[in-house]
Amino acid sequence: QVQLVESGGGLVQAGGSLSLSCAASGRTFSSYNMGWFRQAPGKEREFVAAIRWGGVGTKYADSVKGRFTISRDNAKYTVGLQMNSLKPEDTAVYYCAFGTIPFGRLGIAPYDYDYWGQGTQVTVSS
Repeated sequence: QVQLVESGGGLVQAGGSLSLSCAASGRTFSSYNMGWFRQAPGKEREFVAAIRWGGVGTKYADSVKGRFTISRDNAKYTVGLQMNSLKPEDTAVYYCAFGTIPFGRLGIAPYDYDYWGQGTQVTVSS
């Protein structure tokens, strides 16, 4: 059983930065892709960023490309999301997600991940 615990959310003004972190346990972390998704009120959960199991290879949603950076530390079983130049439309609950199979393709759909954290709120004021 995989457990994911996010931290680092909060309130920030537009143009500011936040750093999210997700700590994983319960499975060999270094063998699985990791992702970040977000869900705003009244909207579906959407892909934000993903990183390959080995750390080489990332994908980003067009809306965050150039502003957000995903990273991972396989020794510490953590994945991070550095968010810069934040905009009010980035306001959402952000979820960390654990890939479904070891050494799998780097997917951007929710079905590519089978464990999810509880979410952390990010609010960007204008």
